[in-house]
Amino acid sequence: MITGSNVSVTAQACISSWGAALAALAMVYAVTAWLAVRFRRAPAQCGRGGKPPVTVLKPLCGAEHELYGCLRSFCDQDYPCLQIVFGVRDADDPALAVVRRLQLEFPALELQIAIDPTQHGSSAKVGNLINMMPLARYDYLVIADSDVRVPPSYLAEVVAPLVDPGVGIVTCPYRGCPRTGLSSLLAALFINDWFMPSVRVAALLGSRSFAFGASIAIRRDALEGIGGFASIADQLADDYRLGELTRRMGLRTVLSEVVVEHLLDERNFGDLVRHELRWLRTIRAVRPLGYAFSFVTFSLPLAALGSLLAGGGRTALTLLGVIIGVTTVVTVVSIISGMNAYISAMIVVRAPCATRMFTWIPWLFSRWKYGGR
Repeated sequence: MITGSNVSVTAQACISSWGAALAALAMVYAVTAWLAVRFRRAPAQCGRGGKPPVTVLKPLCGAEHELYGCLRSFCDQDYPCLQIVFGVRDADDPALAVVRRLQLEFPALELQIAIDPTQHGSSAKVGNLINMMPLARYDYLVIADSDVRVPPSYLAEVVAPLVDPGVGIVTCPYRGCPRTGLSSLLAALFINDWFMPSVRVAALLGSRSFAFGASIAIRRDALEGIGGFASIADQLADDYRLGELTRRMGLRTVLSEVVVEHLLDERNFGDLVRHELRWLRTIRAVRPLGYAFSFVTFSLPLAALGSLLAGGGRTALTLLGVIIGVTTVVTVVSIISGMNAYISAMIVVRAPCATRMFTWIPWLFSRWKYGGR
């Protein structure tokens, strides 16, 4: 005979088992992410024979935080033949003053400006790129955001794999570098503590279904093969679509070992939340299934939830402790290694992980339509 107490005990045991399973899943992901970041595989060495001429395309809009330093890093490259095309839509754009300063500082470099208000499709950035293309002289193209800073070896590293005709694009992982302020710090943690480790895990498992607008290198023939920039002018995630279209042509995507710096300037918490929500909406729009299962990447709150469901059982609490321990080790190693001092706040500021989990939930079931940028 089944009594109410038996049902209650069975339900409690089931919930406890599910809680322990969630904690175990969170621990497996946390350890895998650490391994993927710490012992990432170097890409196959290909096309290292020369340095073909390169055109860098830099769409601009406004005088962003540290714009001069970011643009100067592209001028200060250890590369023999380089053209940089800067594009704006307005002749009064304040970014032009920075570009003209660089033209005076680097007179030997070919630094050109495209000023064209013509709009092509919904994406202002892609429309800017289309307007810049008539000035692009070379067949190896690098597209990089204006708030990205790169090392002197950047071009040599990202262009080399493109010499292989089987490669479609080369994209770079990036590190969030915050301006002073808690909002910028949290934005950096969003990138460094959640997004890029998830990319490393995907790459470790063999996936190359990514492309990051911070830095993408592509040959002209591959770009023309997908219909040029016009083919992504109305796309929500234009960078992701660029990689997807080249993969449909049978070309490979290479994740470079060069880590570029993405400078972050979140003025307030409201801006931060809007940017993170937009990012999550974009991920959900281009990869809905991956978005649905991305809850596993919220390792700390997932483990805490699992421990709660397990009733504070020894196994679940042990797994939670392992996750906290992994995070602590990563933080301590980062501090000792001299990597960006703000990472030392990672243990204290764990709220972003829980916040992302709770912003992930409503966007899992909601509908959202892209209206351009």
